[in-house]
Amino acid sequence: MAISFDEVQVGTELPARSFPVTRATLVQYAGASGDFNPIHWNEKFAVEVGLPDVIAHGMFTMAEAIRVVTDWLGDPGAVVEYGVRFTRPVPVPNDGAGAVIEVTGKVAALLEDRKVRVDLVATSGGQKVLGMSRAVVQLA
Repeated sequence: MAISFDEVQVGTELPARSFPVTRATLVQYAGASGDFNPIHWNEKFAVEVGLPDVIAHGMFTMAEAIRVVTDWLGDPGAVVEYGVRFTRPVPVPNDGAGAVIEVTGKVAALLEDRKVRVDLVATSGGQKVLGMSRAVVQLA
């Protein structure tokens, strides 16, 4: 069932989600995206270039965050704009547990033509990892 513009208001909260990230997840994403930068899989290299550990791909983090919106909408095609600023990396330790990306979202503005802006907050390890994370979506 599609979300109706008439059902939402500024402040409407989307269901929060948690997304686990393991080293295996990063290898799978590297294969799918073609991004084999060693900072995403080689701990020694990542530390040598000043990172705390292997880090998740920024585009992977961005993709996980928008899932809160697409799951709420039930239609990924309803997303008409999406943008973020990468503010902090998501370190993924090789401990079997990895990391978790926590994402919340809420309707921040009602726009013309039955569109709304959804603002997202993505954190990992208690730190905000995406800034200015916003999506404009077309509602029914």
